[in-house]
Amino acid sequence: MTDAAGRPGGIHLALEGRVVLVTGGVRGVGAGISAVFAEQGATVITCARRPVENLPYEFHSCDVRDDAAVKFLVDAVVATHGRLDVVVNNAGGSPYVPAADASAKFSTKIIELNLLGPLSVSQHANAVMQNQPAGGSIINISSVSGGRPTPGTAAYGAAKAGLDNLTATLAVEWAPKVRVNSVVVGMVETEQSELFYGDAESVAAISKNVPLGRLARPADIGWAAAFLASDAASYISGASLEVHGGGEPPHYLATTSAIK
Repeated sequence: MTDAAGRPGGIHLALEGRVVLVTGGVRGVGAGISAVFAEQGATVITCARRPVENLPYEFHSCDVRDDAAVKFLVDAVVATHGRLDVVVNNAGGSPYVPAADASAKFSTKIIELNLLGPLSVSQHANAVMQNQPAGGSIINISSVSGGRPTPGTAAYGAAKAGLDNLTATLAVEWAPKVRVNSVVVGMVETEQSELFYGDAESVAAISKNVPLGRLARPADIGWAAAFLASDAASYISGASLEVHGGGEPPHYLATTSAIK
């Protein structure tokens, strides 16, 4: 059972004292991820390019596309907390730009943010985790866009497809000390939903296409990430956990005359 905010009641994942870095963990899906880990007792560190006022978590300004800045961030976390147990690579995204109109510079930045940035964070985190007795866990926030056509966000979809492959590869290379998994995210209702899905009426109409009848809440993604980081998932690595409410039925089902 869940409450009105989408919080599963009575779930305890034993994350007390875990040191967790959530990139882009200050808004939207990232804020939901940070909140769930904090509720479960973890020490949450967030980063983003710009600070956010009244943030309840430790914050570092960092552009994940800057490898030197990422190394500085990871070193700072370890210097302060003595270790790094979990990384959630959440920073990412893309505005809508048709592929024919996207400049090479634009596409490069999107791929750097959504693929090369997570790789950089993961590499520096792994260097720490390999030397910890309990190793560590890395969770990449991917998207259903990586496995289907994504008109208007071509570079983003390609980067997320790459992120899923990267997840599987790193899980092999870095085992057994470090587990690497991804959360494949569908449509999520956030404070910026209107930019992607339109007004409340549009969101309601779109929600009808989701088998579970609603868009995801940021906390839904947070719970999936927290599970993968927990000991309950200790034998799960190289996996892609789909969190999309059942997916989207094929469009032909709404128009075909063959099914009554």
